[in-house]
Amino acid sequence: MDFKKTKFGKFMNCRVPASKRYQPTEYEHVANCATHGLWILPSMVGGSVLYFLSMDRWHRVAAWLYGSGLTGLFITSTLFHTAAWKISHLRLMLRELGPWTCHMRWLIWVMACIGSVYVCFFHERYKLVELLGYVAMGTVPALVILSMVERTGVCELAVGGVFYGVGVVFFKSDGLVPFAHAIWHLFVAVGAGIHYYAIWRYLYLPGTQLQTSR
Repeated sequence: MDFKKTKFGKFMNCRVPASKRYQPTEYEHVANCATHGLWILPSMVGGSVLYFLSMDRWHRVAAWLYGSGLTGLFITSTLFHTAAWKISHLRLMLRELGPWTCHMRWLIWVMACIGSVYVCFFHERYKLVELLGYVAMGTVPALVILSMVERTGVCELAVGGVFYGVGVVFFKSDGLVPFAHAIWHLFVAVGAGIHYYAIWRYLYLPGTQLQTSR
């Protein structure tokens, strides 16, 4: 179905060439800001809940890092889309993860640094490369499951990952589906919510934390 030829066409601009950046409509700008902006406060509350449920210092450190990262995700996304909107106007930790974990964290940091440098110099030039980088950074950490002994909570992590993965379809659908980017935001929020539930339920909820034998 060609949305551009329907009454929904005013909510979406035309598809752009692979090397160009899609320009959201005013409606899409608002949706992009709102669909992540509305999750800033809940993520702050969620991180605080984990912090106050912490059993020891390392639990508190983990809660602070996770809560800050989750809140930062939504704040950064909202600020980015708000800035893009204004510029357009002017322009008119689970137990027993196994031995891979300590190495995986450094790999993820390296991937994040490489991705940041890439975006600074080549953003929107090679869209497929960017997409593959995002997907790899999101899925590679899941490889630690192969070395896990205790797999409680893995089901929730997998379901959250499915939401992230399916959302990629909408991430690449600007100009084809109205509010595609905002819909992707919603998939990200649901995936993050499911992962938060797994962390809260199995690592922090009193009486249900996984106990280590060390």
